Amino acid sequence: MRQHRIMLGLALSAVLFATGCAHRPLQSVDYTAFRQAKPRSLLVLPPVNESPDVNASFSMLSQVTFPLAESGYYVMPVTLVAETFKQNGLSNPPEMHAVAPAKLKEIFGADAALYIKIKRYGTTYTVLNSAAIVAAEANLIDLQTGSTLWTGSASASNAENSNNNSGGLGGLLVAAIVKQIINSTTDAAHPVAGITSSRLLSAGHVNGLLYGPRSPKYGLDGQN
Repeated sequence: MRQHRIMLGLALSAVLFATGCAHRPLQSVDYTAFRQAKPRSLLVLPPVNESPDVNASFSMLSQVTFPLAESGYYVMPVTLVAETFKQNGLSNPPEMHAVAPAKLKEIFGADAALYIKIKRYGTTYTVLNSAAIVAAEANLIDLQTGSTLWTGSASASNAENSNNNSGGLGGLLVAAIVKQIINSTTDAAHPVAGITSSRLLSAGHVNGLLYGPRSPKYGLDGQN
């Protein structure tokens, strides 16, 4: 009887967890300003980290260039951008994000800048599981006018596909212990940050970025 109650409680917790993680209805994005601006080159500012993990900003920054380049944009080299800010006395992302768009245009010559905020980065532990979760938001700003061209958000977890409980309660506990050891001894959130970056910045998704001029799909994607 006691074991039945435990299993019932675990099942209820799983339902509540799944409900809490359910995606909210997507709102339609207005691409009017995006289409008019037609940005070709992008400046990615080092992400502002709102999580407690000090590795979050560098982890995300190292993985954002690929989905943007694959989407058809020229991306200013992130190391060069960071060094340029450093030479101008700016060493942390909030200071960099506070620079006026016109000034960024003057310094870097890019068409638009991508401002990223990391909302979550790290591992969450529960009795029967541990999950590395990364969530981020982004704003694409026209450096000529200072107007917002696009906003988006995305998240990912390394526990998204770990729903197999065929080993029973004992199997779940053993799997949870092993996973917690792995997550606590490695930066389990780093590869998850790559997935989040791809979901956030790859063109062609619903409410996602439009394809850039270097993509063969430029002007042909479903958003145009």
